[in-house]
Amino acid sequence: MTTTDTLNPTEVARLAVDVAAEKLATDIVMMDLRQLAVFADYFVVMTADSVRQIEALEEDLTNAMKEAGIPRHHREGTPASGWVLLDFADVLIHIFGPEERDFFGLERLWSRAPQVVRIL
Repeated sequence: MTTTDTLNPTEVARLAVDVAAEKLATDIVMMDLRQLAVFADYFVVMTADSVRQIEALEEDLTNAMKEAGIPRHHREGTPASGWVLLDFADVLIHIFGPEERDFFGLERLWSRAPQVVRIL
């Protein structure tokens, strides 16, 4: 799968990890789904400590991707719900509050997916 002519899905996921780390998200994980799923190549999962931080991460990630020429295809969730999904085709970014991340347990559900990057 190719996300854009300029960045491949791995580079898009790494850009998301870099932006999340710069903006102080915690427990950032880049999961490689290429051998397990057809709907995406990578999940990037992160935790934000407040509704405001979820909003800020959503905005910063969307802007960084836009600047890199990567269109956002879809968005789900709300900061107030403690979960936002940003769909950049081959890369799905999940921004969670701490309780919501534990509840949804994406790392448990996708435990067969290699964790390419983990930043605590």
